[in-house]
Amino acid sequence: MPDLLRFPSCGETWIWLMRHVRDNGGPALDDRGPIIEAPAVLFEITGLTWDDPVLKCYGDTGKIPLYSGKFTERAIIPPFKYSYGGRLRQLLGVDQLGWIADVLRAKPYSKSGWISLTVPGESADAVPCLTSLAFRLRAGRLVMTAAFRSQNAFTAYLNYVPLRSIQTEVADGLTVGCGSMRVFVDVPHIYAADEATVEEILQLSEHDGLGEGESAPGPARRSGRDRGRLRPD
Repeated sequence: MPDLLRFPSCGETWIWLMRHVRDNGGPALDDRGPIIEAPAVLFEITGLTWDDPVLKCYGDTGKIPLYSGKFTERAIIPPFKYSYGGRLRQLLGVDQLGWIADVLRAKPYSKSGWISLTVPGESADAVPCLTSLAFRLRAGRLVMTAAFRSQNAFTAYLNYVPLRSIQTEVADGLTVGCGSMRVFVDVPHIYAADEATVEEILQLSEHDGLGEGESAPGPARRSGRDRGRLRPD
């Protein structure tokens, strides 16, 4: 089992994950082209917000509505092949988030607050990257674990902040606050076509002193390469 790392912000997590793939990954293949594939990782994130200096400097704010919609809308939003919103709220006719709240309301100590976003036997090209969520009440706060079978490190932050909104939704229903969010990624990777952009962001973040624990905003510089391309993991 990978060691559990802890990060205070989404931006720091994102920079670390891209660096992990760059430094520890090797060549592999994907349906959408060659990738750099790294060993599995396990980490916790405490602070998740779009008002994050790292995300504001180097992230692509234009994609926020698209990725947020994947978690809130029940219908599939192109170019995605599945909807997390639909699988969380109406998978096989079940409102899974409502079910979680009922389980924890009845038994606050329960470890059974676990839901799957996959369906046995479904088309392999429609299996979601986010495969499961687990919710637990600990010390009066709701903690959540998200498991990804695979994740594009370049766009990871676009999934993490919406995941916090899911955690908050369940916590509000239980009238408790949010604890940390734990994430397991079995196959973190970067598409070879994005390698130059990732390297540019890592170099800028090092130069600006962001992504290493600092909270003060750095220069609002962002990579201009390949911002229109979308490989929606």
